[in-house]
Amino acid sequence: MAVRKFNPVTPGTRFRIINAFTEITTSTPEKSLLEPSRKTGGRNSDGHRAMRYIGGGHKQMYRIIDFKRNKHGVPGQVTTIEYDPNRSAFIALISYKDGEKRYILAPAGLKVGQTIMSGPEAPPEIGNALYLKDIPLGTIIHNVELHPGKGGAMVRSAGANAQLSAKEGKYAIIKLPSGENRMVLANCMATVGSASNSDHNTERAGKAGRNRWKGIRPRNRGVAMNPVDHPMGGGEGKASGGHPRSRNGKYAKGMKTRHPKNVSNKFIISRKKK
Repeated sequence: MAVRKFNPVTPGTRFRIINAFTEITTSTPEKSLLEPSRKTGGRNSDGHRAMRYIGGGHKQMYRIIDFKRNKHGVPGQVTTIEYDPNRSAFIALISYKDGEKRYILAPAGLKVGQTIMSGPEAPPEIGNALYLKDIPLGTIIHNVELHPGKGGAMVRSAGANAQLSAKEGKYAIIKLPSGENRMVLANCMATVGSASNSDHNTERAGKAGRNRWKGIRPRNRGVAMNPVDHPMGGGEGKASGGHPRSRNGKYAKGMKTRHPKNVSNKFIISRKKK
């Protein structure tokens, strides 16, 4: 992992910190695993603006990622490590022995030429996908399924990792990045290792235009609006504000948003740290 800092030649480079992309081996994606990704500009089917602060951005193609890792028992070789504009972690192109190619989330430490595998007979090594019941206790994992066969849903962003802490009957207990301890069915799959690009949280855009490349338009503060536009708007001078809340009036700091009767509450052993 490495980041690049720039000399302050321009105002945009003064505080700019970007990824050095030392792990990336190619800039050309696999054409057979691409899909068009259409932008909405925040507009709905009537053409009306449904979401604010969305619009523009560079044209992108979606990379089809194998979150299920259901090609059991077939060894695959890591061909490339690539950048994916649709997610914060890097992705890896895998060429399987039967000729098929698939993208997976690249774990930290995965190298080109390495062989990976999935299924019950795979060893618990970096990049291999196994059932939770077959993974040794204390192992660092990512891309964890919530429902068997549905594909990894948790712990997928850059640098994220969870830890398999216990097994009880048909459940495995996982400590998630938030600090939450949760029960997951032991016949769900997970990938060994931590997600790649752990330096992602140290990056700094340096200029507003970099957000425009991502399709993010300028965001207006609620306190700078009028009372008709936002609950925190209005007031003479800077005497407006009040409790931080959304445009719809929902509290933004400290208010619990999880439903107390959520069906999955029974699977949560302890909540995240405050």
